[in-house]
Amino acid sequence: MSEKTQELVQLDPTTLTVDTNVRKDAGLTPAFVSSIRELGVLEPVIAHRKADGTVHVLMGQRRTLAAVEAKLGTIPVVVIDSPDEADRIITQVVENIQRAELGHADQADAFQQLSLLGMPAAKIAKKMGRTKADVEQGIAAKSSDAGIKALEEGHDFEVALIFAEFADDTDATEEIESVLADEPSQLHHVAQQLRDRREAEKELANAVTAHEAKGLENVGELGYSDDTEIARVNHLLKADGTEATDEDANAFGIRSAYHGGTVILVIKGWKAFGYTEKYGSSSTTAKGPMSEEQKEERRTLIANNKAMESATTVRREWVKNLLARKTAPKGWQYFSVLSMTNFYDIGRSYDGELAADLMSAKAEKESTGWGYNPFKEHVATHETRPEFALLAMVMASFEKQMPKDVWRNPSTEATFYLGKLIEWGYVDRTKWVSLGLPTDHWSHRHGHRPAGFCQ
Repeated sequence: MSEKTQELVQLDPTTLTVDTNVRKDAGLTPAFVSSIRELGVLEPVIAHRKADGTVHVLMGQRRTLAAVEAKLGTIPVVVIDSPDEADRIITQVVENIQRAELGHADQADAFQQLSLLGMPAAKIAKKMGRTKADVEQGIAAKSSDAGIKALEEGHDFEVALIFAEFADDTDATEEIESVLADEPSQLHHVAQQLRDRREAEKELANAVTAHEAKGLENVGELGYSDDTEIARVNHLLKADGTEATDEDANAFGIRSAYHGGTVILVIKGWKAFGYTEKYGSSSTTAKGPMSEEQKEERRTLIANNKAMESATTVRREWVKNLLARKTAPKGWQYFSVLSMTNFYDIGRSYDGELAADLMSAKAEKESTGWGYNPFKEHVATHETRPEFALLAMVMASFEKQMPKDVWRNPSTEATFYLGKLIEWGYVDRTKWVSLGLPTDHWSHRHGHRPAGFCQ
């Protein structure tokens, strides 16, 4: 906003026009109105005069409204040249942020208004002293009813986006609300688990639809009954002794796994069609129903493996952010040398692609050939930040050796590595949470917790 002229005048506050302000709640407390009534408006209101002669408040909405309520005759007003709409919004946001932290809902409103006026996110961020990511998240959150509702309830941009992401899933929304109420530190883990679950369910549904479209019968869950009339195709031989193929299938079933469900082709009524068992009677179907204890054990295995896989996504994203900082975490040198001297494979058999990804390093060339190592190429062409490159190599080694069922029997390597991440701020709780596995929140909702991880 460029100021060419300005004048200080005394004006009746009831004659001033208070335009839509970025702060929806003016915050007219009785104490504030009483102060204005007793002392008057000590700091002049900033306003501009339009061509029609009306004076519109730019800064000082709260003081103006309080003066009207206090029935003051006049208040001091500095009248300046009229700014354009973008400058007006920016000026109000900056003033409100400097006086008292503007809520995320109000900030998102301002971001959206400026975006609709054609201002790029980077420019909005620069003028308002916010990050580009904040601006983009605020605008995105305003694009859905769920995001707007979350902002109005006082949540930040990131949380609002998570609510928006699962707006069409009532169960997921309830899970998110429960986590925020009980264990907000676990929000990202739970959100990733919900994403993975949704993707797995989508993939399974697509596979089921595709097989049903081929005319195959869906026989449901496999493996928990003594129904010897259903057998997997790859467990059978035809009457001529050759192996049955997928084309011979007349049905399909679902087998649950940690990554969701898998469609398995079967032949229903295989005996009547003349098929014989390829590996013997024990191979075609599960003989006898599983006990309730065995079923619960399997459900626990599947749930915790799913949780671990989701946690890996969240953990690696956290590591990427750690390696993107300006300074390396405290004690990184000793951590690196201790890792490579105490654990044989650390640093010796790291995953080059994973290390490059953790470092957010872009490959210099497109190649997937044997022996190609994008991290090696990155280090060879970048002399800066060698401490982060070393950390990326070491941490990629730990990540590569972290099995999805580490919760069953955590190795010394896993305990050491995850403990260091906790120390650096990944989580500030127990070894249990450091794995990103079900916490008390999860266990009291789902009724299980792997043994050996309670502290």
